[in-house]
Amino acid sequence: QVQLVESGGGLVQAGGSLRLSCAASGRTFSNYAMGWFRQAPGKEREFVAGISRSGSRTSYADSVKGRFTISRDDAKNTVNLQMNSLKPEDTAVYYCAGDLQYGSRLYSPGYWGQGTQVTVSS
Repeated sequence: QVQLVESGGGLVQAGGSLRLSCAASGRTFSNYAMGWFRQAPGKEREFVAGISRSGSRTSYADSVKGRFTISRDDAKNTVNLQMNSLKPEDTAVYYCAGDLQYGSRLYSPGYWGQGTQVTVSS
């Protein structure tokens, strides 16, 4: 089992940037594809970005392509999400997730963090 803890959320103005981090513990981090999901009030949780076990492949939701960048540091057991050019519609609780799979697109990950709030003001 792997435990995931997010950090880095907060309040930012539209056009600004935030960097989310997720620290993993418990199992061999490099065995897991990692990703970020988000859930806005009244909406379903949605995939945002994912990165493969090796870090060589990434996937993004169309709504964040060109603005968000996912990365991983296996030496530190962390996965990061750099969010630039933030928009009010990016406001949501962001969740780190992991799964024992190949590929970078996560669909039903088995492991979740507790979430961190991101609020973008207009």
